[in-house]
Amino acid sequence: MSIPDFSHRDDAVRHHTYASVRRRDGLPQDLFARYWRDVHGPLCARLPGLGYYVQQHFDRDRTANLWPIADGVRRMTAVLDGSAEIGFASLQDQATFAEAGTILYADEANFIGEAVAYNLPRGSRTFVDREQNPAHNGPDIFHRLHIYMARRADAPTDAWLTDSFAAFAAESVVQKVKLHLPEAYSNDRPAPPSPNVAHTVEDDRLNLAVAEIAFESARVAREFFATGLFQRAMAGQATYLTAIGAFLVTGVYTYVRDGKPTTAGLRGSSQAELIEAIGAANQLDRDVSALFVRG
Repeated sequence: MSIPDFSHRDDAVRHHTYASVRRRDGLPQDLFARYWRDVHGPLCARLPGLGYYVQQHFDRDRTANLWPIADGVRRMTAVLDGSAEIGFASLQDQATFAEAGTILYADEANFIGEAVAYNLPRGSRTFVDREQNPAHNGPDIFHRLHIYMARRADAPTDAWLTDSFAAFAAESVVQKVKLHLPEAYSNDRPAPPSPNVAHTVEDDRLNLAVAEIAFESARVAREFFATGLFQRAMAGQATYLTAIGAFLVTGVYTYVRDGKPTTAGLRGSSQAELIEAIGAANQLDRDVSALFVRG
């Protein structure tokens, strides 16, 4: 019996941006998360041109033993609270979104202390995705990690990363693998253009690669790290990478998929969770949804 794989649904995202996010100093974590999910998220989902938008919230208090790091590779010191991915079917759609994005960027200072957007003009690559729900909204069902890796410029690092994570994706215990290989970031050209938000990163996050990898549980992940496949890849870390940071995902919130807002995108993430918990199917009727859509 074949194991289902839904990675093909990401093929429509041809152009991609991956952004790391740290909450504003002095803002409680729960208030940050609620505002990002229920106020900023639906605002972003309403902007024209957007084909895909998902937030992944991190647990900044759990960082130990998430991902083995080889000798000769530094541990990143960055403190982050989540990531946002936005995707587009065409460059024209991306330009349309950027033109309308001023109101979105102006909102970020309300809750974000640092936001750094990495450009992926050729998109990202999803090797495998075994979650059936294309618009997950809520606590993560997997033990999911975002692995931040500082790429060496003097080695064929992208080929090694692609081969390594493609091999991981072929293992049945791995539930998802997505690889982001963005253009190098420049502190001289800060992005996104949100005022009163920091956009400067240390050297370890300038030439960054990010891998999303998910397992059924932390135990399954730990067993995978002991396999020969992973140990062979780990042996190459110092050749291709200078630093690694691992971040645990606590929740995944999808606001736009295939160019259409999800219930979370139209109503807010918490409201969408409530509609699902109550079983209020009437709230998904076209006539009801039309009241929350303009144009």
